[in-house]
Amino acid sequence: MEREQFIQPEQQREEKPAAAVQLDPQRQQQAREYARIRRRLWLVGLAIAAVGLVALFLFRLDLWLRDLLQPLAWQPLAGWYPLQVAGYFLILLLLYELISAPLTVYRGYILPRRYGLSVQTLGAWLGDLLKGLLLSIVLELAALELIYLLLATQPLAWWLWVALVMLLFSVVLANLAPVLVLPLFYRFTPLPDGELKARLLALAERAHTRVRGVFTMHMSSKTTAANAALMGLGNTRRIVIGDTLLDQYTPDEIEVVLAHELGHHVHGDIWKLIASQSLLTLVALYLINVTLHWLATPQLGYHGLADPATLPLIALVSAAVGLIFMPLGNAISRYLEYQADEYALLTTGKSEAFQSMMTRLANQNLAEAEPAPLVEILFHDHPSIKRRLEHAEAFARRQSRDNLSLARR
Repeated sequence: MEREQFIQPEQQREEKPAAAVQLDPQRQQQAREYARIRRRLWLVGLAIAAVGLVALFLFRLDLWLRDLLQPLAWQPLAGWYPLQVAGYFLILLLLYELISAPLTVYRGYILPRRYGLSVQTLGAWLGDLLKGLLLSIVLELAALELIYLLLATQPLAWWLWVALVMLLFSVVLANLAPVLVLPLFYRFTPLPDGELKARLLALAERAHTRVRGVFTMHMSSKTTAANAALMGLGNTRRIVIGDTLLDQYTPDEIEVVLAHELGHHVHGDIWKLIASQSLLTLVALYLINVTLHWLATPQLGYHGLADPATLPLIALVSAAVGLIFMPLGNAISRYLEYQADEYALLTTGKSEAFQSMMTRLANQNLAEAEPAPLVEILFHDHPSIKRRLEHAEAFARRQSRDNLSLARR
């Protein structure tokens, strides 16, 4: 879809008051159903992986697969078997992808189309799936090779080195993702000059945030959902607005969305998230280290810490630690999102636009406005729509009281 087809002239966009935009009861019913199905599918996928890993241990298939790949046991350094590790990883990944293929197709293609969130053809969806799979294979295999190299050469301190490298990689990826990764999946074009672009750049200027420009992300070729972001770090930081947002939201609403994203940069939230995630990764790696020193022994059939047969053990411990820490990570994220909402409200003073924007997004993206408290704690990395609307209403009341107090002076 070309830009002129979806960008409406700004003077023709209807500035609807917040009171005119309400949560759609029918869409909310669909949102609850959609969220419930997605959680169940996530649990099924988790169960498939867990059962598979446990079965490898119970039937000692972990050792059998290592012995099967013995012809690949080349050692460029003593105790490091890069070809055997790669073969082991690819076989396990292929088996999991084959077993879970029906689940993947249903969760990623059939379900979003059923609820009107996806407009992709099956061929286009499979193409994106393949690109994502190849990218994840490259990154995960590189990480595994590093882990096993350090397990062979630094058996006591390997986990510290891995945590440091992963921290550096997180920073590099945050910088390069907008220019190298996302263009593999979406088309980006510069937003034309006009009032909206000027307003967004002025907002960034007031936040003392330098950006490389304002871009349209052509989401409408894949989805009906809307989104916007401030992507990148340093010389790659840019404002990105989904075309599905541009053609349905008022300039005030889009400005509030960007103000929220700028709040993350003003507060240094990207660095806070990288730091918190790195800390959780460090804890996970330490627990993996303890587990390997405890279980990766000749008595249990392993040849040492760097034995490729320990790969299922590493995967199982990583998954368990990730599940345990997931509520904590989500709680940190929800707090940062709340702070970014507060920044958007303070910076723009447009609580009505904020409320109408959040309501439109809930209706359009099938976001469950009021999930069960336990569901929000366990699974949500953003505050619920209901909490965010209440936050904006409370801000509006504070703003009214402050204005009244000033008027009386």
